[in-house]
Amino acid sequence: MSWLFGIKGPKGEGAGPPLSLPPAQPGGEGGGDRGAGDRPAPKDKWSNFDPTGLERAAKAARELEHSRHAKEALSLAQMQEQTLQLEQQSKLKEYEAAVEQLKSEQIRVQAEERRKTLSEETRQHQARAQYQDKLARQRYEDQLKQQQLLNEENLRKQEESVQKQEAMRRATVEREMELRHKNEMLRVEAEARARAKAERENADIIREQIRLKAAEHRQTILESIRTAGALFGEGFRAFVTDWDKVTATVAGLTLLAVGVYSARNATSVAGRYIEARLGKPSLVRETSRITVLEALRHPMQPSLEARVRDIAIATRNTKKNRSLYRNILMYGPPGTGKTLFAKKLALHSGMDYAVMTGGDVAPMGRDGVTAMHKVFDWASTSRRGLLLFVDEADAFLRKRATEKISEDLRATLNAFLHRTGQHSSKFMLVLASNQPEQFDWAVNDRIDEMVRFDLPRQEERERLVRMYFDKYVLKPATEGKQRLKLAQFDYGKKCSEIAHLTEGMSGREISQLAVAWQAMAYASEDGVLTEAMVDARVQDAIQQHQQKMQWLKAEAARPEGGQAA
Repeated sequence: MSWLFGIKGPKGEGAGPPLSLPPAQPGGEGGGDRGAGDRPAPKDKWSNFDPTGLERAAKAARELEHSRHAKEALSLAQMQEQTLQLEQQSKLKEYEAAVEQLKSEQIRVQAEERRKTLSEETRQHQARAQYQDKLARQRYEDQLKQQQLLNEENLRKQEESVQKQEAMRRATVEREMELRHKNEMLRVEAEARARAKAERENADIIREQIRLKAAEHRQTILESIRTAGALFGEGFRAFVTDWDKVTATVAGLTLLAVGVYSARNATSVAGRYIEARLGKPSLVRETSRITVLEALRHPMQPSLEARVRDIAIATRNTKKNRSLYRNILMYGPPGTGKTLFAKKLALHSGMDYAVMTGGDVAPMGRDGVTAMHKVFDWASTSRRGLLLFVDEADAFLRKRATEKISEDLRATLNAFLHRTGQHSSKFMLVLASNQPEQFDWAVNDRIDEMVRFDLPRQEERERLVRMYFDKYVLKPATEGKQRLKLAQFDYGKKCSEIAHLTEGMSGREISQLAVAWQAMAYASEDGVLTEAMVDARVQDAIQQHQQKMQWLKAEAARPEGGQAA
């Protein structure tokens, strides 16, 4: 009904022209006898009210009541009112929808915040767990380090205790040896003095006894000669006068000569048979078919233990399965343990071994072929299988096409190639050489596996120095059976220093160095080996090794110089 009051509707259309109200009459209602100019009207909420709108509304209502469009105007007003109500309801619903959307957004935000909170709590928990695990690992590592340090300290104390005990034991042994030596010298001196005193006191009696014994002995010999001469003369006279005895004697001597000749020939035949079966051929210098103790006296370089084990296992399995043995070539500098390798290989695989050298073949001349066949015939009789080791094989297995060798040596080489043309289940061939490039090509064709022996490294040299020092110096000094004593110094540290200084030396040179230490102790006045003596002998060995290397380089450079000239 806003159009009644002259208020524009939603479309801005007015309800009609504004109605004019008559002016207010003075002295009207509410005025009384008071004039407008007497005093101002009271200030209340109706003091500023404009009644013009009510007047226009009343006028419009009267006009509308008499109008023919009154019903339409009323229905239109109702429709507008309904439209406004619907708009208000739609706005209310939109507001409610906005409120619901705001609530759902708040729920989503709360859920997102809750998820972030849970994620952050999980991350914090993981970080805390990782930190605790890190602390636990660090504590465990610290405990391990502390335990390791404690173990090392205990081990160091044990080593120091062992060293002190060893030093005390050596000092005790040396003291006992010294006391024993003094007592022995005193006893010998006392016995010598007593014997000399007794001889001086009984000199006359002793001389008379010697004279009587000599006279009696002379008389006995003369009587024996007279008796033997008489008996021999009577017997010879009786034998010559009796013809039957002479005939029997001649016949007996003839039969004895025939028997001796027959026995000698039979013994020779039997000896050759036994030698072929059980005896050692002349070319074989050493064999384990009599004893294997020699192979146990010498150690092997540590770097070859694994190779020995692999080849020994294969050889032992070959022996068990009665299969064919493989031939091996060992090459490298001298003194690196090739012979010991062969002995160890035979010992680990359960075989006999025989060692021959190629330098013994050439001097045999025409007998070389027969001796070579004897070696292989003898090798074929071994029940355990024989490892035939040929040292310095390049001495007689040289190239036949280029090398100048004698006919006898060529025939011996051909016999060797004939007996090794096929693999055997009776013997295994192992060749050792410092110059394998000089082999005949047929010999190279018979080799199944090659093993290179290099000079020992520092770890191996230290093991060898310690082993030979213990064998040739420490044990003889502590046992007290020899005239050898050892001064007080750090043996382990000294062995490590020597291993560092002996770079380029072979195992044989290190063994010779230990023997030289022993010889220096024997040559000293008191038999004591000091640290200075050890160092001096090491320096001599180093100088000798360098001189040998210079000779070797000069020998290697000489053919080049000759070719250049």
